[in-house]
Amino acid sequence: MPELPEVETIVRGIKAELIGKAILSADLFWARTLATPSSKKFKEQVQGQKIKDVIRRAKYLDFVLSDFHLLIHLRMSGDIMIRQSKTEPEKHDRLLLHLSNRKYLAFNDTRKFGRVWFTKDPESVLAKLGPEPLESGFTSKWLFENLGKRKRQLKPLLLDQAFIAGLGNIYTDECLHMAKLHPLAVSNDVTQKQSEALREAIQSVLKEGIRRNGASIDRVYRGGDYQNYFRVYDRAGKPCLVCGAEIQKLTVGQRGTHVCPKCQRLR
Repeated sequence: MPELPEVETIVRGIKAELIGKAILSADLFWARTLATPSSKKFKEQVQGQKIKDVIRRAKYLDFVLSDFHLLIHLRMSGDIMIRQSKTEPEKHDRLLLHLSNRKYLAFNDTRKFGRVWFTKDPESVLAKLGPEPLESGFTSKWLFENLGKRKRQLKPLLLDQAFIAGLGNIYTDECLHMAKLHPLAVSNDVTQKQSEALREAIQSVLKEGIRRNGASIDRVYRGGDYQNYFRVYDRAGKPCLVCGAEIQKLTVGQRGTHVCPKCQRLR
């Protein structure tokens, strides 16, 4: 699933080409892709809307239109493409937006898990999300206080989008290794010093992921090279780049998890 750096990379890649363009019409090939409203209402209301901006919130793309917001969550296999109008749609295209610049935006989703919301109130979809980890409000003080309010294993908590928005399996493993925290550690046992290390690790890893255009590990993660710099993720059996110990793979909260047993001791 694309995580914060991959979604941010997509947003930055398409924004300039879309801002100011009008949506002439829409084709919906998989009805369940559209969470709200009905297909008929969507096609009527989206026609003529101008794209004012394209932004990211957590793992959502937010197309800010004249009167609405078009929110897209890519889920497991979603992707966004801009093609020339004369180009034929592809097999797994679920939604097409035909634009005023003789191009169309395609939401392509092999597994059909992705979802689209067309709404005047984006908070009806986004309200339950936690803070953005790269914004100023995400401080070590906030993190320490909120870790202390919960008694949960660190990795499942960091994956909880209501706690922090945008982290997924890859970047959580990377952040915890950099902060020298075990994914099974309990959140309210984390010290203030460890909270500061974790905040710094989260921001450092995400910024580096964005700088490298995300990680290209399957068809969805396209164009990035962060996978060449993984510290622990997908490196089971290989030596830790810090201490040389063998990276182990565990299952935490039903998710494959990579950890260095020496750098990330479970106390």
